[in-house]
Amino acid sequence: MNLHMHRGSSKKAGLPPGTVIYVGSQKTEKTRLKIINYTAACFEEKEAESIEEIINSTGKQGITWINIDGLQKIDVIEKIGKRFNLHPLTLEDIANTEQRPKMEDFESYLYIVLRMLQYNQQENAIVSEQLSLILGANWIISFQENEGDLFNPIRDRLKSDKGKIRKLGADYLLYTLIDAVVDNYFAVLEHMGEKIEDIVDQLIDNPQPSTMQTIHNLKRQNISLRKSIWPLRELVNSLVRSESELINKTTDIYLRDIYDHTIQVIDSAEAFRDTISGMLDIYLSSVSNRMNEIMKVLTIIATIFIPLTLIAGIYGMNFAYMPELKSPLGYPLVLLSMAIVTVGMLFYFRKKKWILQRSLK
Repeated sequence: MNLHMHRGSSKKAGLPPGTVIYVGSQKTEKTRLKIINYTAACFEEKEAESIEEIINSTGKQGITWINIDGLQKIDVIEKIGKRFNLHPLTLEDIANTEQRPKMEDFESYLYIVLRMLQYNQQENAIVSEQLSLILGANWIISFQENEGDLFNPIRDRLKSDKGKIRKLGADYLLYTLIDAVVDNYFAVLEHMGEKIEDIVDQLIDNPQPSTMQTIHNLKRQNISLRKSIWPLRELVNSLVRSESELINKTTDIYLRDIYDHTIQVIDSAEAFRDTISGMLDIYLSSVSNRMNEIMKVLTIIATIFIPLTLIAGIYGMNFAYMPELKSPLGYPLVLLSMAIVTVGMLFYFRKKKWILQRSLK
């Protein structure tokens, strides 16, 4: 999510509904096509060189999972849509990477779109990517903007036949994919939480002007996170309540588990929002307290020098008859009186608790 989010939407102005135009930034140079066929007894995975190879590989027994990385090639989306009888509005939404997370029931298939979030350590920012999932009777198609490793653990489970994923239907695979996305939200929240803790410590100990920019960056990231999470709750709830024959009742309990995880993520994001909002008050309070300490020290120094300046000013007058003017001890006596005045004032300030020992360091 950034300020350029809606810049590509102007391409669709005036075009009829269902027109497939890619909207978004180019994140991959090449579109990669992967296909997985599996049953309880066998597993087959390969990377296709063309969309025709994928189309010819479908229709086998068991479950088929087609994954497409990169959405720049509109002809790939259109050929997939023609092969699986996808609605033109579905194809339009797949190519438009600015969709709000949602679920749509087209009877013969379910269309689901959600946001994949990952924390970029180098840029210290949250990277958002649209994920489109289409669930059919015995197949799933996933469209990703960028090639990533978020689903690699699922592929490993399918390959090694761990758990029950190969023994259940395509709806359970759909649950597994969504669950992987939601679980990754916790990793993003963990990184954000650590960053917030570091900034809070910095605000209390040594607030810097650059800290304000960091707070604003965190605020933008949290807004982006909340925009991805809040609609997801509605999406998962729609899946739980769906009466579609594509989702078995035995899968409902797993979908409800995702719903619980989504609520936890929302609660964490809301807590972060409150913390980030309070950071500005902490920053201003810390800066104000620091300024007050500085002004207190300067005031004490100025107050001490007022009587010293008075004494120096009196003995700096060029009158002929002044006490101790001709005395050889006049100069050290004046300095001694200045020292006594200084120590006496400091003692008085400490007794009144106007200053502490650290204020003089």
